[in-house]
Amino acid sequence: MSTAIEASNLSAGYGRVTVVRNLDLAVAPGEIVALLGRNGAGKTTTLLTLAGALRPTSGAVHFTGRPDRSRLDARARRGLALMTDDRAVFFSLTVRENLLLGRGPQDLALAVFPELEPLHDQPVGLLYGGQQQILGLARVIAAQPRVLLVDEMSLGLAPVIVTRLMHALRTAADEGAAVLLVEQHAHVVLDVADRACVLVNGRAELTATVAELRANPSWLAGAYLGEPTGSAGMPGKIR
Repeated sequence: MSTAIEASNLSAGYGRVTVVRNLDLAVAPGEIVALLGRNGAGKTTTLLTLAGALRPTSGAVHFTGRPDRSRLDARARRGLALMTDDRAVFFSLTVRENLLLGRGPQDLALAVFPELEPLHDQPVGLLYGGQQQILGLARVIAAQPRVLLVDEMSLGLAPVIVTRLMHALRTAADEGAAVLLVEQHAHVVLDVADRACVLVNGRAELTATVAELRANPSWLAGAYLGEPTGSAGMPGKIR
């Protein structure tokens, strides 16, 4: 399977502090990989390094099949999108103005999330958190990115909004995007993801398909507890 974004023996961090250690992780076009783990496990650092916002301290990032040391802006021009966990919208602008600033057509954004149309002239700062997150994702999906990196999209949102957002990500993947979704709570993403990787202290403790995780629920519990790979019936890394 060809990959759209890949970490190869990747280590990264901040100054002298290494947060991600020797990580191998790949996402192919058309699939969602959930990056799971406790707070501080290295999930956000992994996303920022794959996006080009952080330089690896060792190892490599491959983007669209080639080693890539370019910055975030260059990768964005070639089809990478990054959604951070702080609501990727402009609060002083209206919904319509936010969509106009996107790289894709407004019509496509509204086709994905038609509930935004009645809010067109509303200042984004007056929307509630779920609407703001819907707007941010609509603008990103309308640009039809090749790679979509998403950080903690469910944070602080009502379950019905989270379900709506997750289904939109699944649709984007089904249409060819490679989606890497950071999430702290496994149950939120397993309904839409194809594979999952659990980070513990910056290392990939477990990588498996969602079908395998559902058949072996103890694997996830063991990975979150930091049990060594291979213990308690856990597998090695599964592709």
